Amino acid sequence: MIADVYTALVDRLEAARDVIPVADPGGRIVAWGEAVRGWAVERPAEFRLVYGDPVPGYRPPPGGPAAAAELRACTGLVGLAAAVWPHRRGRAADDQVDWADFAPELTGHVRSEFPELPPAGLAFALRMWGRMHGLIALEVYGHLRPQTADPAKLFRAEMDELIDGLGL
Repeated sequence: MIADVYTALVDRLEAARDVIPVADPGGRIVAWGEAVRGWAVERPAEFRLVYGDPVPGYRPPPGGPAAAAELRACTGLVGLAAAVWPHRRGRAADDQVDWADFAPELTGHVRSEFPELPPAGLAFALRMWGRMHGLIALEVYGHLRPQTADPAKLFRAEMDELIDGLGL
């Protein structure tokens, strides 16, 4: 079930991203973020299944379909970061990251798929995901409604700020 849910999510994310031209990397990031938020709001139980507390004792089988979907999601997100990386180079925070800061499996995959991306590029992808996921999780778990009548507007402002910070 987790594999089916995760695969459907990644299909949706890739489709949303791919509607936007490659020449618009900022638009592709926003499309990805909006797609994951839309999916999570429409399917909160599925969001909780994939991104919530793990099922006690469950470990996905190595190389199974859930792992394949997770790898596709990771590759898609890191690909978005790699596309905007030239706009990030030279930032002070980027000098503080090393490949050893990440899981070896993740490092191996990223270095294979994106050989020009430095470790700081992977850190940027994870921070970008945190900005998306954080607001989505707050919304899905009911923590934004008491503070804002329009979580979608708040999320869009966060995505716009992310893109503006890249100079795009």
